[in-house]
Amino acid sequence: MILTVTPNPALDHTLRVDAPLEAGAVARTDDAQFDPGGKGVNVSKYLTALDAETTATGFLGDPFGSLIRERLDAASVPNDFVDVGTPTRVNTTILAPDGEFKVNQNGPDVGPAAVDDLVATVERQDPDAVLVAGSLPPGVDPATVDRLARAGAWETTVDVGGSVLAELDAEYALCKPNREELAAATGRAVDTVDECLDAAEALRGETFRRVVASLGPDGAVMATPEGSYHAEALATDVVDTVGAGDALLSGVLAAFDRGESPPEALRAGIAVAARVVTVAGTGTPDFADVPTTREDVALSTH
Repeated sequence: MILTVTPNPALDHTLRVDAPLEAGAVARTDDAQFDPGGKGVNVSKYLTALDAETTATGFLGDPFGSLIRERLDAASVPNDFVDVGTPTRVNTTILAPDGEFKVNQNGPDVGPAAVDDLVATVERQDPDAVLVAGSLPPGVDPATVDRLARAGAWETTVDVGGSVLAELDAEYALCKPNREELAAATGRAVDTVDECLDAAEALRGETFRRVVASLGPDGAVMATPEGSYHAEALATDVVDTVGAGDALLSGVLAAFDRGESPPEALRAGIAVAARVVTVAGTGTPDFADVPTTREDVALSTH
């Protein structure tokens, strides 16, 4: 079972407006949706849809935390969250003709007792693999992430900010930065795919056995002990990029959970991400075509 840990979940609020946004003007819409969000929560949603066993945990606070629980239960996504005394954050995305606008809240303060409860929850779940993903709220630091990785025999994956990656010193099976996070974690240029491959290989080592970096329209790269790979993005009609990196990671983790090779896992990740960007918000699309579309992913070995 893959246990996802989201230290800073969010209720994702997505709005679509028909006219460009203007300062001082009132924009109106009837098109709005609310989805359980946060990187680890998104990964658990996608893993469930991909028929991989998963449970989501992290910190939740009412009233928005209750709505996240309700939506996950309705979607048959197993969850076991730790309650905190302050409200879960709301992240807003506005889809407008002139662009995609995002406003993310920082999240609630998390005390030491809640951190202890989270570690106990992970130990009780006793998963095969753990993913720690997303931003860290006040009260949670890189040492907390290392503590979760060292709390049991599971393999741990991280999808956190580049500055946090640079501070981790436990052993991790995989990390998944985006392009900007890869640059922040390594101090290297990432303008080209070749530079991203070099940076991913530089990041891989004693701390991170494998590195998967999402590169938006340039696809993704993976650095492993067996070799490095670049998978090109699939051509698709992009509606909303929120959750694309989480979808990529979901496909990779589900493939590794099935025992597939790194190149095939990267292909799977690209196919899942290509499907997710065709829908608004972080709702879960139908992944029935993923086994077919993954065969269309162009992949090169470096």
